[in-house]
Amino acid sequence: MGVKDTVTAKYMRQNNVFADAFNYFVYEGEQVIDPDSLEELDTREIEVPYGGEEGAEQPVQRTRDVIKSVTAMTDQKAAYLVLAVENQSNVHYAMAVRNMVYDALQYAKQVEKAVASHKKSGDYKAADSDEFLSGFMKSDHLLPVATLVIYFGPKSWDGPMSIHEMFQASDPKMLSIVPDYRINLIAPAAIEDSDFGKFSSTLKEVLAFIKYSGNRDKLEEVVNSDQEFCTLGRTEVDVLNACVNADLSLNQRLDQTGEEVCNVCLAIQTMKDEARADGKAVGRNEGRNEGRIEALLLTVRNLMQTMGWSAEQTMDNMKVSDADRKALAPFL
Repeated sequence: MGVKDTVTAKYMRQNNVFADAFNYFVYEGEQVIDPDSLEELDTREIEVPYGGEEGAEQPVQRTRDVIKSVTAMTDQKAAYLVLAVENQSNVHYAMAVRNMVYDALQYAKQVEKAVASHKKSGDYKAADSDEFLSGFMKSDHLLPVATLVIYFGPKSWDGPMSIHEMFQASDPKMLSIVPDYRINLIAPAAIEDSDFGKFSSTLKEVLAFIKYSGNRDKLEEVVNSDQEFCTLGRTEVDVLNACVNADLSLNQRLDQTGEEVCNVCLAIQTMKDEARADGKAVGRNEGRNEGRIEALLLTVRNLMQTMGWSAEQTMDNMKVSDADRKALAPFL
């Protein structure tokens, strides 16, 4: 796992950030999913091929970024969901297939658990032949699986949003019987400025910074308008440094929990001041160089007039460098 994958997975494992992503995407920012109701699950998904022991291939293990279960109350009844997040630092042009496989494996895992549970309890005695052969009872249910892709890159996501978009032109009637699978995506570039207020965690600041990371003036405006940028923590800073080369560092100041924080507002101003200072230094150097060339040009012209030398002879006798000769050539 690369640095980007590591830091984004660590960041999204925080229950408040994980819940915030789904509350934004599904409920327009309404706080429906309670972070305290989330419980992290094992991200390892085992793909078990069909066939007997002799004919079966080796199982393939696929690892998701973050997967959690959530319990919510709906009409006084407990509703269970399995929520997963896939973090992307680059556009993945086969994301629809990748997520479809992950979700299918999760459903297969649920079926396997149901079958194992029935075998252990021995309640197949009352089952009919179809239930016995399938191992999955008519009364059994699956937990819905919802996967949300979060793209931690500044450019627009230009990859396919569904399986059907990955096909070439085909017979519409035939295609109508081919199941589609769409991806759920949060991409900073697609978020309207007015919608960032629907986030309730630092995901707001992280995604806003990424969106405008290539526009220094707009980034400065966004950072200065949000006080939360004054106290970003290590996890957020790690994500920004890894994903958009933000070059932020933690300050010595500590927050209320004793953790070091980064004042992004101050960091942006410091970068701006340093850039301005560098620009002035370059300007001064250029000014000094222009003055030197003007003085050299005057000397060459005087010698050409006094000694009757050509421009090349004069510069040869003065041992003028090749770079200075190129600078003087248009004026001689």
